[in-house]
Amino acid sequence: MKIGELVKQSGIPAETLCYREREGLLLPAGRSASGYREYSKENLAQVEFIKRAKSVGFSLSEIGELLSIRVDPESHSCGEVKQLADSKLRKIETKIEKLRQMHQALARISDICCGGDTPAIRCTILNALESGHGRRHA
Repeated sequence: MKIGELVKQSGIPAETLCYREREGLLLPAGRSASGYREYSKENLAQVEFIKRAKSVGFSLSEIGELLSIRVDPESHSCGEVKQLADSKLRKIETKIEKLRQMHQALARISDICCGGDTPAIRCTILNALESGHGRRHA
């Protein structure tokens, strides 16, 4: 199939597919006599794999590692894949904790603001950000 058909079947824009090809995540099955890239059902499976891996948070670099294991699973262990997943989980947990801290800090400074027609010169949110009182102290 040509790239248009791959776009249609995968729902991924052509520009994204071309980018992933340049990054080495997607390799066309071959080229037609007229030089057009041709893609196979396996290419479609790769695109779907990449889409699902992205949806759970893996970066393109991490997806590259997963794809290399997927291509040659006999040379790799399930433990390697689990290690990648667990590493990603730790990164996500760290992000969640930082977001929680940001939420708490923003909620604190928002709660002290009257939100009324008072001139912004007296805005408690601006003052808290100016003085650093909105930050969580470590």
